[in-house]
Amino acid sequence: MIFSKQLIDWYLQNKRNLPWRDTKNPYAVWLSEIILQQTRVDQGMSYYLGFIKNFPTVFDLAAATEEQVLKLWQGLGYYSRARNLHLSAKHIVDELNGEFPATYKELLKLKGIGDYTASAIASICFNEPTAVVDGNVYRVLARYFGIDTAINASAGIKIFKQLAQELLDVKNPGTHNQAIMEFGAMMCKPNNPDCGICPLNNSCFALSKNSVKDFPVKENKVKIKTRHFNYLVVHSSDQKTKIVKRDAGIWQNLYEFPLIETDEIINFEALSEHKIFKELFLNLEVKVSLFDKEVLVHKLTHQHIYAKFWVVTTTVSDRFSIPWKTIKKYPVPVLIDNFLNRYKSD
Repeated sequence: MIFSKQLIDWYLQNKRNLPWRDTKNPYAVWLSEIILQQTRVDQGMSYYLGFIKNFPTVFDLAAATEEQVLKLWQGLGYYSRARNLHLSAKHIVDELNGEFPATYKELLKLKGIGDYTASAIASICFNEPTAVVDGNVYRVLARYFGIDTAINASAGIKIFKQLAQELLDVKNPGTHNQAIMEFGAMMCKPNNPDCGICPLNNSCFALSKNSVKDFPVKENKVKIKTRHFNYLVVHSSDQKTKIVKRDAGIWQNLYEFPLIETDEIINFEALSEHKIFKELFLNLEVKVSLFDKEVLVHKLTHQHIYAKFWVVTTTVSDRFSIPWKTIKKYPVPVLIDNFLNRYKSD
């Protein structure tokens, strides 16, 4: 209980002024938690404000098209979060009459909500005594108690959840949960934590052993996949292009230029002989140029994409129906958006 009190005292004096902390509206809290998964607060703030402005209620979000949701989400990555957010909003409106689930167990039934998000919403909005465990919490507990079990191992997940629950201030679960998360984000940071002014420094295991950098322990399970993308940037003489919607993968339902994926970097000769290229430009005059001299490297969590943008100037065809002047309205991956910001279509 002393641990919780110290955290809460620190939090009440040092917490950041964030808009989702001014409310116990579960829609706003849910929105903030989904946006801030795998996202820093400084990056996620503008997205949160954008969603609240465009979709002030769960009814507004449910009524939106998926393209509208993905366009607002563009740049945040992990697009399944946005798709699940939209699906859950529809479920709440269509199946629950717009009433947000009020318990941890019911919240878990929503698509895209796991233990952490359900615990956060249940404790902050409905005062249910269920502890959150996110990256910040793992770090604080691992360092303070000297727990060397890997946080991404099944045993570690169970140990940390149980400990977090035992430490929880059951009378003020929402404040406690926000306090420990904020403490991890602001004080017990991944790199260069402020141990000298930490209110827990006289009882922290890791600090006493001069081993702060050794915690938390994480098993290295990530295998990086290498992929080679060749985008065909069509530019017809009537200022039209072609984009297609991805039907699977991390960028599902986002738009991109026609794609030729290869096992290795290819040159123009190999590109022009590819079946996709031949079918797309059959019986058309084309002029092809490589937009960047160097291959672009786009790094994601589990894969590195080596991309080339081949600009194909060609004649008018009904195969190309998207006016260049409208292309910015479509939700696209960051890789495509960055290209569009550099490419002059006029």
